[in-house]
Amino acid sequence: MNSPETVEQVLQRLLEAQKYAVLATEKGGQPYTSLMAFAATGDLKALILLTERGTHKYANLMANRRVAVFVDNRENVGSDTQQAVAITALGDAEEVAGDACVCLRDAYLVRHPYLAEFATSPSCALLRVRVRSYIVVRHFQEVEEWCVEH
Repeated sequence: MNSPETVEQVLQRLLEAQKYAVLATEKGGQPYTSLMAFAATGDLKALILLTERGTHKYANLMANRRVAVFVDNRENVGSDTQQAVAITALGDAEEVAGDACVCLRDAYLVRHPYLAEFATSPSCALLRVRVRSYIVVRHFQEVEEWCVEH
């Protein structure tokens, strides 16, 4: 008999399988979403994103570091209501520089090697989202929160 996956196992599996997420930022009360390539740290404490410094999302992040990052595995079929898993990571984004930037960028490029030129551009910012908690929705209405210990 198989035991059901723990929330942490669900998070690990989904964050390893999916390469793209929706980043939600806010400025002046107006929500703004962006489709982003991402990588997660092995301990699930952070998500790594890249963006140009001249974008709306970057300006929004400089005004308000609080973000939500949405990842799911839907396939746009009827069974998604029962079988799809969706997570929302809640946390604070920060631009990373120096040695930490190099280390995180290398981890990001393992997942997204086709973005190497973009990732090393002087106008590109590496962002680390320090996740406070994950909200996991599965089986349509089963909602669990997993708090990250920093």
